[in-house]
Amino acid sequence: MDVEIFTLCDAATETAGKLNILGTFDRIITRQLPTIHPHCAIALRVRFDRIEEGEHRVKINLVDDDGQSVFPGLDGNISVKMPPEGMSVCANLILNLNGLKFPKPGQYAIDLAIDGRQEKSLPVFVALIEQKS
Repeated sequence: MDVEIFTLCDAATETAGKLNILGTFDRIITRQLPTIHPHCAIALRVRFDRIEEGEHRVKINLVDDDGQSVFPGLDGNISVKMPPEGMSVCANLILNLNGLKFPKPGQYAIDLAIDGRQEKSLPVFVALIEQKS
């Protein structure tokens, strides 16, 4: 198994196996806290080898720099079916997030686990800018 793409972005779609990603980012700059990011998405593309055909459990968590969850974790399954001629296949997963709340400035992490094993972690930085008087 190889995580080919794992990113936070403005939007993502999938069409005929193609993963389309718009506006990938890792930084949110705000004038007030807590801040709510109105809409974003997590785009995931994982390549599985023939021997990995079957069901795979995916878990994604967003945590603050103290390791506390910012929202309830997302759990799901990916069903991997290998085409007869292929030695590997990709699975795409898009998670749309609306109203994502960040209570304080600092570094957050989006953690990805597949089949109970930590695979990747994305940093997300939230910064407060001061308003000019």
